[in-house]
Amino acid sequence: MAGVLAQNRKEIKDPEMRAVYADSIERMIVEGKNIVALDADLMRAIGTYPLWGKYPEQVIECGIAEANMVGVAAGLSSEGFVPFVHTFGCFAARRALDQIFMSCAYARQNVKILGSDPGVVAALNGGTHTPNEDIAALRAIPEITIVDICDAVMAAKLLPQIADTYGTFFIRYPRASIPRVYDESAEFTLGQSVQLREGKDLTIIASGIEVSEALDAAEALAQEGIEARVVDMFTIKPLDVGAVAAAARDTGAIVTAENHSRNGGLGSAVAEYLAEHSPVPMERVANQDRFGDVGSLRYLMDEYGLSAGFIVEKAKKVLSRK
Repeated sequence: MAGVLAQNRKEIKDPEMRAVYADSIERMIVEGKNIVALDADLMRAIGTYPLWGKYPEQVIECGIAEANMVGVAAGLSSEGFVPFVHTFGCFAARRALDQIFMSCAYARQNVKILGSDPGVVAALNGGTHTPNEDIAALRAIPEITIVDICDAVMAAKLLPQIADTYGTFFIRYPRASIPRVYDESAEFTLGQSVQLREGKDLTIIASGIEVSEALDAAEALAQEGIEARVVDMFTIKPLDVGAVAAAARDTGAIVTAENHSRNGGLGSAVAEYLAEHSPVPMERVANQDRFGDVGSLRYLMDEYGLSAGFIVEKAKKVLSRK
């Protein structure tokens, strides 16, 4: 699917992502959808605190008891509700992993888990709150859908679609404002990636906040005569293997870029497919198996090798192997 890039995207100041989430939840409640939003003492952090008083039967504070909250959500699902569960991504993937596996996915319940501040987006939250392993931990669960949101337009368009699609979902979701990628007219289909830029020399497959960095890297490479295709692989599971196969066939070299550990995330999923079906030179931009740290987002992106310059380096390296 061809994407619609926002014009002057670097100049757009979007609302904070938490506001987009809260607005989406309220809109779905007003529309009469059987939505219940649960939180683990982070309503102020994700923007739903004002909704608690307005919709007390559909916005529930579960306290700092993440595993219990996921169990409650599974019970609500079994009664026909559509629960959205929020906590920081580190707590969702680590503290509530067994409940996500057993009570939600194994039981085939309709639970939407929002893991906020993935990877370096945790920023000043610190290393203990940095989820670099959430995709890896959850990707092995059968039938789960994993989505990595890249901007406010995508969030507003995908959240209702996720609500309307039965199954257990894990959604990687920044809370603060992040760079705009898409025009307001863009549309998305779960399980289908979005090609944002044409290119014949290599393909950069990115997700989440790395999509904006991939576009910047492609612009820098173009100044050197290198044409890079850019693909937003926002659904990490199920992977859009058709887009991966096309990238391998058409460009013969791939770089993946993700705000996650190099172990078990987007790069691993792409590498698994290529190794079995269409081997081509590949390089990966990701956290190199390090614990998180504390700092500004930009500082951490540079510290962990996630910014556009590192994608450029990997692109040149993969071309040397082509």
